[in-house]
Amino acid sequence: MNISALLCEHLRGLCLEENFSFARHTTIGCGGSASVCAYPQDREELFCLLKILKNHGIPYCFLGAGANVLPADCPFEGVVIRFMRFSSIEQDGEEVLCGAGVTAGELLRFTEERGLGGLEFLTGIPASMGGAVVMNAGVKERHLSDIVQTVYAVEGGKARSFPRNECDFSEKRSIFQSGIAVTHLRLKAAHTPREEILERKAYFRAKRAHLPKGRSMGCVFVNPAGASAGEIIDRCGLKGLSRGGAFVSREHANFIINRGGTSEDIQTLIRLIKVRVFSKTGIRLREEIRYIP
Repeated sequence: MNISALLCEHLRGLCLEENFSFARHTTIGCGGSASVCAYPQDREELFCLLKILKNHGIPYCFLGAGANVLPADCPFEGVVIRFMRFSSIEQDGEEVLCGAGVTAGELLRFTEERGLGGLEFLTGIPASMGGAVVMNAGVKERHLSDIVQTVYAVEGGKARSFPRNECDFSEKRSIFQSGIAVTHLRLKAAHTPREEILERKAYFRAKRAHLPKGRSMGCVFVNPAGASAGEIIDRCGLKGLSRGGAFVSREHANFIINRGGTSEDIQTLIRLIKVRVFSKTGIRLREEIRYIP
């Protein structure tokens, strides 16, 4: 089946990219390719796209900014759906309504210009806001679940709105990891002096300055209750452990750095870390990354 031709026949204005490379569009820099990537421009086009894919039995997956994900090495005979064209940002008093394709950096520039604070913890996080809410992105002090008011999405061919108490947020998890397409978010902010906003941004930027450089997915594992996954992995003597072109960072053991490795190299490292940590400590580490497709 020629997926591009099928989509063009039914959705003439849909923006498509053929032979989509996961390696070029993810922070880890590995993975195979997908037949097609689609960039719907609004909710109506997304509705139609999802209906066509369902009716023809074509597999699909969603991809945000490409951080915190590990794509497979094998080709994906389906459609990647990205939300870059959901790029609107609007202020509504002390709330902000933004599209899923807005990056954390774009959102912070918008709020800083308008004297809206409370979002500074997102400084330096390489995420689109759609992906951020799916993963409940954040830092030790604060997560997206602390500022989300409503998430607007498409589920089962219908538009839905999820108030915060229906999002099932937990550490690096949300209800949206079940395949619900996030399109917009309403976030809580607060009028704040610009100097205070800049100070908070500098604080969070400094906290991220020590993180390892190089191609990675960010932190691989969720911190167990009251503990640091990186410290646990370090105590197990696993810094520097390598497979192929990938290795456990010597700067921060919860990071895997990719220097020309494959997805299989990285998955092998993840399996080894989990087995050795459990063998030595009895702790079962859980990945915070998502596997795609």
